[in-house]
Amino acid sequence: MANIKFNYQYRDGGNYKKCGSMVLANPTGLGLAELSSLIRSKLIDQTWFYAADAGIPDLIPNTFNPETDSTWHEFESIEFTAAPVSMKIDVLGFVELLGII
Repeated sequence: MANIKFNYQYRDGGNYKKCGSMVLANPTGLGLAELSSLIRSKLIDQTWFYAADAGIPDLIPNTFNPETDSTWHEFESIEFTAAPVSMKIDVLGFVELLGII
């Protein structure tokens, strides 16, 4: 069964971006469309989340300016991958973490 690669980014007030991704096990075999909808249902305006709450690396740079930069990250996409998992929890556990605001 293919793992899921969760792609996300941080975008500062000047629109500079830093991208990241995590690979999660998908033991229940969820499809991409179903999983994408489930993820978006847990996010702020179906796009934004706090990396620390989701247990993934924070991409906010050292140049963070609280007057112009946000503190949330942006969900970009998911895809199937053969890459090894990089998180101990599976994709459904991760989705639950996204919903904790």
